[in-house]
Amino acid sequence: MERVKLESIPLHAVHIQDSFWDKYIRLVKDVILPYQWDTLNDRVEGAQPSHCIKNFKIAAGEENGEFQGAVFQDTDLAKWLEAVAFTLASSGRDEKLEKLADETIALIGRAQCEDGYLNTYYTIQEPDRRWTNLKEGHELYTAGHMIEAAVAYYQATGKKEFLEIVSRFADVICEKFGPKEGQCHGYPGHPEVELALVKLYRVTKEKKYLDTAKFFIDARGQGGNYFEEEERGEKYKQIFPEFAGYQPEYSQSHLPVREQKTAEGHAVRAVYLYSAMADLAYEYQDKELEKACETLWNNMVQKRMYITGGIGSSGLLERFTTDYDLPNDRNYSESCASIGLAMFGKRMGDMTRDASYADIVEQALYNTVLAGIAMDGKSFFYVNPLEVWPDNCLERTSLEHVKPVRQKWFGVACCPPNIARTLASLGQYVYGKDEEALYIHLYVSNETEVKMKGRPYKVKMDSHYLTDGTVKILAERMNTAEEKTENRIGGKIALRIPGYMKKFRIYRNGEKLENPIIQKGYLLLENLGNREEITLKFEMKARFVRANPKVRADEGRVAVMRGPLVYCLEEADNGSNLSSGYIDTQTEPEEVYEPNLLGGIVSVKLKGKRISMKGWEDGSLYGERKPVFEDTVWKAVPYCNWGNRKTGEMAVWIKELIKN
Repeated sequence: MERVKLESIPLHAVHIQDSFWDKYIRLVKDVILPYQWDTLNDRVEGAQPSHCIKNFKIAAGEENGEFQGAVFQDTDLAKWLEAVAFTLASSGRDEKLEKLADETIALIGRAQCEDGYLNTYYTIQEPDRRWTNLKEGHELYTAGHMIEAAVAYYQATGKKEFLEIVSRFADVICEKFGPKEGQCHGYPGHPEVELALVKLYRVTKEKKYLDTAKFFIDARGQGGNYFEEEERGEKYKQIFPEFAGYQPEYSQSHLPVREQKTAEGHAVRAVYLYSAMADLAYEYQDKELEKACETLWNNMVQKRMYITGGIGSSGLLERFTTDYDLPNDRNYSESCASIGLAMFGKRMGDMTRDASYADIVEQALYNTVLAGIAMDGKSFFYVNPLEVWPDNCLERTSLEHVKPVRQKWFGVACCPPNIARTLASLGQYVYGKDEEALYIHLYVSNETEVKMKGRPYKVKMDSHYLTDGTVKILAERMNTAEEKTENRIGGKIALRIPGYMKKFRIYRNGEKLENPIIQKGYLLLENLGNREEITLKFEMKARFVRANPKVRADEGRVAVMRGPLVYCLEEADNGSNLSSGYIDTQTEPEEVYEPNLLGGIVSVKLKGKRISMKGWEDGSLYGERKPVFEDTVWKAVPYCNWGNRKTGEMAVWIKELIKN
């Protein structure tokens, strides 16, 4: 029997008005898009120059100069345009913003080569070396982001110019790559184009795009490794010295994808690859490929993921290492990697209707993704550690990638526009639907309209999930008075019950549901009437979480979570030397709503101890003194908000006070 996946509700039909998320979503349109546009045009004082728009003007023959920036610099503009598209879809059409996007798309069109090829680096710098460095030339990765942006813009505006531009380029790719004699049998060093080609197929129905995506997935890791055989000049050895002694695991090309059992290599590349695998598993009803996705997901989230939804534990090569290796102060946990994790989890959840995937999507979105952007929308984290001591974040050390403060921009700036496009498209993560049922994945206040069994419903969700755990859902039929005289029509609503939620109550039209049946993490309400009032009351309490003892960095330590939010200690509230702290987990945490702190948060007060400096006044490095403990009340704030006050220490995992 063919599996039917859940579909997202179009962004224009999901109107989010949420006390937690609104401040971030509004930032996209009001602050982030204008700020990033200025950055792409090199107009932000103190920020690393982007050169992005200038590169396109040079490629179009409108300015003179050489290409500057990373070989994939075009993707910054692509993701900016995708964020614009999602904003136009979710927040309503904006003539000024749309006009700017149209002008930018026209520039991209002028920079496109006559044969359809599109990439400013190779057009300007090395026109005779197209497709000669699939390992790190990033042509296919760049093409993928451009395709994604064009699909989003077409869906938001109905305008075809951008879609036609990328379709011409996709035609070039489909002609160049494939299994036939005379075609290139290589595949992307950085996966991305695969999932983009699936998106392009879904809007154009052009089967060759889907088939080329499948080729890239099927060819990966087969036979002799393509990247080891690829011929490149000495120049690339100078540009990418870190790839001396190249390991195929880095690009997930060490084995055919269906044989891979563990998450390996560059974390962003991995989850982009896995997202495409999930897409193709559905499109081709490929059970073997779906099983490979499940295996890789389970290894990643059960043995190689941080409590914040971060992935990639090594700062060197931004990669996975081994099971349970999760250092807190030197991990990478790139913002883009958690975005990719959410993309992968959404696809798997839609395909399997298993709420455990949405649990992880929620974890990544509420923690690492949000931590990647300042609350004013004007600075960003690329790397998301779980412990920071600013004084030792020094250049030319193993901690030089860790920044104690968010940066205005980056020379390689994939994360800021990626965060923008994710926030602008949040609505796609809230729901899933099929012909009969509406699945609620995230409890975010919004209004939407959806058909169940052919009948239109207006659904309004009023969520206070993060404050007192209450969510109210009103679903009303929108048909004529005559049709509303009918009783039950058989539609369904599936409510996600988070895996971490131990106590909850559900009321349907004022009546408490006794012994509700939960399947794969969803509570199913059937036979919807003309008007349904559903109230969920979750026990939203701070809780202590411990890591598997095999996680050596966290052994004997404890973290605090409240709902999906991970909490942390900051120097701003607790003073310096947070490593001297201990938490008394036998004492109930105290929760305090602070409306004037960090935009309004629930802080958590924790009783514990601190090792005193008494006896160490002489400044000696070592001694035989016994530790002196002082009673302390620690204050924890959501990890996603850290670093928005003064620069200082931060820690998620704190030593647990063990009482005999």
